[in-house]
This record gives sequence, structure tokens and C-alpha cells, in this order.
Amino acid sequence: MDTCRIPENASKCSGNTMECFMVLSTQAQKISIGILCGLFGTMCVFENSLVLYLIFSSPGIRKKPSYLFIGSLALADILASIIFVCSFVNFHVFNEAGFSKEVFLLQLGGVNTSFSASLSSLLLTALDRYISISRPSEYKLLMTRKRAWTALGALWVACATIAYLPLLGWNCCVLDSACSELFPFVDDNYLSGWICFIMVLLGCIVYAYAHVLWRARQHVAYMEKHQAQVGKQSTRMRMDVTLAKTLVMVLAILTLCWSPVLGLMIYSIFARLSERLRKVFAFCSTLCLLNSMVNPIIYALRSKELFSSLRRVCSHFRRKLKASEESPEAESTHKSSMIET
Repeated sequence: MDTCRIPENASKCSGNTMECFMVLSTQAQKISIGILCGLFGTMCVFENSLVLYLIFSSPGIRKKPSYLFIGSLALADILASIIFVCSFVNFHVFNEAGFSKEVFLLQLGGVNTSFSASLSSLLLTALDRYISISRPSEYKLLMTRKRAWTALGALWVACATIAYLPLLGWNCCVLDSACSELFPFVDDNYLSGWICFIMVLLGCIVYAYAHVLWRARQHVAYMEKHQAQVGKQSTRMRMDVTLAKTLVMVLAILTLCWSPVLGLMIYSIFARLSERLRKVFAFCSTLCLLNSMVNPIIYALRSKELFSSLRRVCSHFRRKLKASEESPEAESTHKSSMIET
């Protein structure tokens, strides 16, 4: 087992650095975390898998850059759910600490990559709406499929690079520096940098949406004044306004779910965390799964294209189910008629 400097408030665990971070002390707490992770994780994987299927099974939808970014968000949420639930439950519920520093940092890097890519995909979606509303006449020239795929590739590479810096050597064991009170082997300076990265992403998203909402409000006022004359442009504006409102709801939920986690991370850098606050952090971490679970529900309720695609899939499934139920009856009728003959 790798050893390095541990948090001062966990000095009683000096025999095993990993055990210092297993803060769930009662069976009830472990069962609660297990239920929350199992419920949120399962629903998140199912819902986001459905979103990916709806996007890439429809040629008309998957060609649009907007839905490529939403597909990236869904993929990131699926990976985050799987990696987070497996590693989090294994560590906090089953208290598995027999793996090496490298394996732990590999798991942590996977979780950070997925959640960072989720947030970054939301930023690209916000920028897509920003361009669509601020420069509608040039939108198709500026936001092509090739540029969308290039942006997504750069996004995932950047998120993975930043997330795996601790595994590559920026950790408190290699640097012999103070470790974070919330994550084993993670250097406090790295945690500060990662928080700044997330805050920059959030700041860019807020700026983009502030502009989107301002332009959307102008569009609504324009439509009310010239409703009889706008024609096709009116329909386009309504779509932009609807999608903007949808993504603002996503951002609001994202902020509510991530604020407690980020707040405790920032607090841990400047002050010592009590045992109670570290337990609160463990439970607040499950809110990230809740955010990933709620996003697809908002798309299904607010996006007419995705909702129409979902209705087509459900109708097709019902027809197949009805056909399979009628098939044995038809076969039985055919057999009985043969016997009578």
C-alpha cells in the first residue's frame, strides 16, 4: 500500500491511509448510500441510453449539431454513472481498500473525466444556442457537423488530460505534499486547479445563457408585435426560445446538484473538515447522479423532436408486442382447424 501525508484531522487512521476516507460508520448510512447509488445509477443509465438511441436512430435528428452535443452529454452521464457507482459503492459501502494508488487514481480519473465532459458538453450546447440566436443567418455555415465533431473530440481529450494528471504524477505521494481531506492521494493544489476549471466552465455557460435569454426575450417581443408577418422565421424563433428554456432548466438543476459538492471542496482547501461534514460530502456526491438522471427527463418533456421519436419507438414496440401476442392465438386456431379437417 502506498503511503503519503494524510489529513491532519484523520491522524487516528495513520495505519492505513485509505481507511481514513471511509467515513460511513453505520450500517444504515451504507445501506442508504447503496440504495441511492443503485436507484440513481440504474435510472441514469437507462434514460441516457434511451436518449442516445433516439438521437442516433433518427437520421434527421443525429445530423443536427445541437443533438450531437446532447448525445455527448448523455454518453458522459452514462459513463459517469457506471464508473461512479461501481467505485463509490465499492469504497464506501464494501470498504474495499485492497487496490493500489494507481488503480484508485485511474477510477477517480474516469469519474472526473465523465463529469467534466458532461459539464463541457452542456457548455458546447450553450454556445450552439448562443450562435443560433445571435447569428441565425450564419448558423449553418458556422456550426457544421465537422466542426461539431472536432469540438467534441477536443472537449473529451482536454477533460481526460486534466482528470488524469494525478495518475501521471500530480499527486501528494509523488510530490510529498499535503493530501486532500476528501480524496485519497489527491494533492490540494490539483484539487484547487480542478475546481477553478469547473468554475470557468460554469461561468462561460452562465454568460452564454444570459445572452441567449436576452435574445430570446427580444424574439418573443418581436413575434408578439409581428405575428402575422413572420411566417417560417416565427417557427424557428419559437424553437430557439423553447430549447433555450429547456437548457436553462438543465443548467439550474446542474447548479443545484453540484453546488453542495463544490462548496465543500472549496471549504476543504481553506479549513479542516469535521467527520460530520465529510459524511455530508459523501451523501452530496450522489446529487451528481441525480443531475445526470434528471437531464434526459427534461429533454423528453421539452424537445418536440425527441418526444416525437420516443412516441414512434413506443408505437413500434407496441405493434411488435401485439403481433407476438396474436401470433400464438393464430397458430392455435390454425392447428385446431387442421385437427377438425
